[in-house]
Amino acid sequence: MKRKALFIINPVSGGKKKDGVPELINSYLDHSKFSYETVFSTGIKHARDVARERAADYDVIVAVGGDGTINEVASAIAGTDTVLGVIPYGSGNGLSRFLDVPMNAEGAIKSLNRERIITIDAGKMNGKWFFNMAGMGFDAHISHVFAKGSNKRGFFSYFKSSMQEVANYKAQQYQIDIDGVKYQREAFMLSLANSSQYGNNAHVSPTASVQDGLLDVCIIKPFPLYRFPEMGVRMFTKTSPGSQFVEIIKGKHIIITRTQPGPIHLDGEPREAGIAIDIEVQPAALKIIVGENYKD
Repeated sequence: MKRKALFIINPVSGGKKKDGVPELINSYLDHSKFSYETVFSTGIKHARDVARERAADYDVIVAVGGDGTINEVASAIAGTDTVLGVIPYGSGNGLSRFLDVPMNAEGAIKSLNRERIITIDAGKMNGKWFFNMAGMGFDAHISHVFAKGSNKRGFFSYFKSSMQEVANYKAQQYQIDIDGVKYQREAFMLSLANSSQYGNNAHVSPTASVQDGLLDVCIIKPFPLYRFPEMGVRMFTKTSPGSQFVEIIKGKHIIITRTQPGPIHLDGEPREAGIAIDIEVQPAALKIIVGENYKD
């Protein structure tokens, strides 16, 4: 029997036009394996609503977009037998890159045909799902600035926002409880990594695994401004753990208390949270189709 697939297309993710995506799906999807339907999302949370309402009718739901679109769709089907597929069309595509999903639509659709399915962990921050990366501090601040200030998506717009904001951003004090062990840290940024990277192959925690039942707590300590380029280079060369300003601790249950409420992000999407933040890994939470060369 053919498997039923639903493609949920985010028309605005990554600033890339997707009018031609249905034609690409028709051209490259294996019609002997799949019957399918496509739908375009119309706003924030719409992809999640569609996935939740229709998950029972489909074997595979494919998120066509970036990490934010993946978050919406995956949040609706996590913990079920419905499989997630991805066609990357985001700004960073962190989870897709980590799972070796091809960055071009043709290759990603052909990966769907191969149906190499694995089960990955996820995280919850104050009860809300994330699948790639969550955090607070500078990256959450930039997510908010970026969402409000620029209509242009992509790496260079994000980099420009970072350069404009870094000089005036102040580190915060955090109390961090990781599986009952307490730490007091001043941090420029705190990232909770399920995969190794934010996106665009910027790896904050190169040894992170989506199948180890753990999250990587990545503490980026305050550093001199002149070393900001070095910190970026380290991420792109997978050498962040070698920096004196980076500390990585793996854990299952993390409780973070900070000095004031403010921004957080879940898979790059900006949110607000209070002083106390509770994060917990959700082992084997999501079935997902990965690229043929993926190795955890």
